[in-house]
Amino acid sequence: MENEKDFIKALLDTKTQNVAFERLLADFKRPLYSHIRNIVLNHDDADDVLQNTFVKVYQNLKNFKGDSKLFSWIYRIATNESITFINAKAKRNGQTSEAFQQKQVENLRADDYFDGDAVHLKLQKAIVELPEKQQLVFKMKYFQEMKYEEISEILGTSVGGLKASYFHAVKKIEDFMKRD
Repeated sequence: MENEKDFIKALLDTKTQNVAFERLLADFKRPLYSHIRNIVLNHDDADDVLQNTFVKVYQNLKNFKGDSKLFSWIYRIATNESITFINAKAKRNGQTSEAFQQKQVENLRADDYFDGDAVHLKLQKAIVELPEKQQLVFKMKYFQEMKYEEISEILGTSVGGLKASYFHAVKKIEDFMKRD
């Protein structure tokens, strides 16, 4: 991607906006889908949230101040959309978001798009036991191999706080994985 400032200008210019946004879609669609899928777990839900994310990005581009990287801003929107989606779907089903996520993990076995084994399924069960922030930090660091600085920009949390969250998450997951 060329200079980010130039790319943002292209996104905001009505003459170049459509081509620039198509490029943004091409660059971000696959990694954003993975990020969202790691949070919501279900393929169809991830597609819905991805679509909502791109709509929000398009609608709010004019408000992007450039205080953070475009990548971080888009991932923050995707993360918030994912959490909002989980909470709304849980509420519609009369469940807590924790109970809803546990049900989603149980449904992974029947998901055609899930190619994990029994260990991966157990890992997913361990992850949904974590508090929301620890889940997010663990998933971004472990599955997506993001740097703490990137996660910090996305979640608006200090690097030190993220490292502590990740450490606690790993410890809890290790304990869970040792259980029968």
